[in-house]
Amino acid sequence: MSLKSSLALSFFLPALAFGVLRAAAVESGAPGMKPAAVLSIMERVADWQLAHPSPHSPTDWTYGAYDAGVMALAGISESPRFVEAMVKMGEANAWKLGPRSYHADDHCVGQTYAELFLLRRDPRIIAPMRAQFAWILAHPTDGSLDFDPKRNPTAGDRWSWCDSLFMAPPAWIRLYAATGEKAFLGFMEAKWWITSDFLYDKEEHLFFRDSTYFARREANGKKIFWSRGNGWVLAGLARVLQYLPDGDPSRPRFVEQYRQMSDRILACQQTDGLWRSSLLDPENYPLQETSGTGFYCFALAWGVNHGLLDRSRFEPAVVRAWAGLVECVAPDGRLTHVQPIGADPKKFAPDATELYGVGAFLLAGSEIYRLFSPRP
Repeated sequence: MSLKSSLALSFFLPALAFGVLRAAAVESGAPGMKPAAVLSIMERVADWQLAHPSPHSPTDWTYGAYDAGVMALAGISESPRFVEAMVKMGEANAWKLGPRSYHADDHCVGQTYAELFLLRRDPRIIAPMRAQFAWILAHPTDGSLDFDPKRNPTAGDRWSWCDSLFMAPPAWIRLYAATGEKAFLGFMEAKWWITSDFLYDKEEHLFFRDSTYFARREANGKKIFWSRGNGWVLAGLARVLQYLPDGDPSRPRFVEQYRQMSDRILACQQTDGLWRSSLLDPENYPLQETSGTGFYCFALAWGVNHGLLDRSRFEPAVVRAWAGLVECVAPDGRLTHVQPIGADPKKFAPDATELYGVGAFLLAGSEIYRLFSPRP
């Protein structure tokens, strides 16, 4: 039986039967099901992207998401080239964040700076970021999260759209881990829940992209919840929980939201292992999409690996997701089926790629690698 057929069949199998199937597939060396195969395709995808740099600014959020994935790859690869690429990037940026002081998108690259500091312990690496975040603490920007630019032209200075919960909070909590300064942690926690209270639909357990979507509906009458948007949030939750201390009073609340969203996302997965651009109206968005899928694969696999999600329920889903993602990698390492920025999610070229999709793929691969590795 082929891997694809096995995974399709597993959609209908009970957990025990799937566990037997998975073990047999791993033991037989089915494509993509061994740690070495996972690492190999991750390196191929990363090498393709390194050889095809994007025209985006190196401090842009697109690069920030990609860099996060490269760092995840660096954590499991024996090759130093991936860490070296990130150090080279940081040096070229003079370790500065993006140009907008408050904007979450311009904080994203700071996640990699903080992780490199934790590896190298060179204070130069986080000095500009630390100074900028300290300045923000001293000059807070509060106010409405209304995303309408006519009513609220400074909405971008706050975490007023769901994507921002991936861009900024993991950077703030990593800086806390690097410095031990609790003010950075407290800021992250407070601002997360302000955004969540505004954008999180407590009935659907999903995030609206921003306030302009509150009243909008899909062709089938359901609310509009974008896949990549909720992928940003679920991955952001996982990346916050990676560094949130076990004894922190807010941790149970973060875990609860993570589990709620994970349950809802699980129900939205399609039979090919991928998620469609619109979570509640997949029939009207038939194109395969890998960036949202990559973030879900990462976040759910991370939860399984760390005991926050039930293995028997979630492992089959993340294995199917990884198999679907691998099928979207071209022979040369180009990741395809990535929904472009600001494009109509119903219409984009099958070979479309983008940095953030590659970042999501590498994040996912790092947890799949651990999932497939021998268990102690």
